[in-house]
Amino acid sequence: MKATQLRALQEPLKQKYRDDPTMAVTPIGARGDLRDKGITATVDGWAGPVRAGLHPATGGDGSDACSGDMLLQALLACTGGTLRSVATAMGLEIRSAVLRAEGCFDARGTLGVDRTVPVGVTDIVVTAVLDTDASEQELARLAKSVERYCVVGQSLQQPPRFVVRPNFTPDGSRG
Repeated sequence: MKATQLRALQEPLKQKYRDDPTMAVTPIGARGDLRDKGITATVDGWAGPVRAGLHPATGGDGSDACSGDMLLQALLACTGGTLRSVATAMGLEIRSAVLRAEGCFDARGTLGVDRTVPVGVTDIVVTAVLDTDASEQELARLAKSVERYCVVGQSLQQPPRFVVRPNFTPDGSRG
């Protein structure tokens, strides 16, 4: 896609959001359940259901997806799409890219071994190896823009409110 095509697609949306900012608030969601056995949750994704379970560092056997890895996969999906969009808008040709996201978590936090240890993934770094003729200055601008406009990355930088709400089952009993 060329920058002019991208602008033609996005400009009507941008104008709509300028005219009525409430139209820009876009709901997103995910669904899952406990259909599978074990200490797992099954999440319905674009490619089908994914069964996630405990990481081996917290008692899993490695046969289920790790939700921390899934978080990094979501970050890479957003980073890659944002990178392509920004590169297109900048007029940069990216012939190919290999993306990698890495982070870590301290299992003592999630296992409750040490309450002073944070629970969560920390020190996340995304590396993008690009085949491009872009200059170092253009690549630096590209990286800053991707960091600025990647929804998942910004959600990790400035975490949203997180609430778990137990609810009733459809038959009216407590869930």
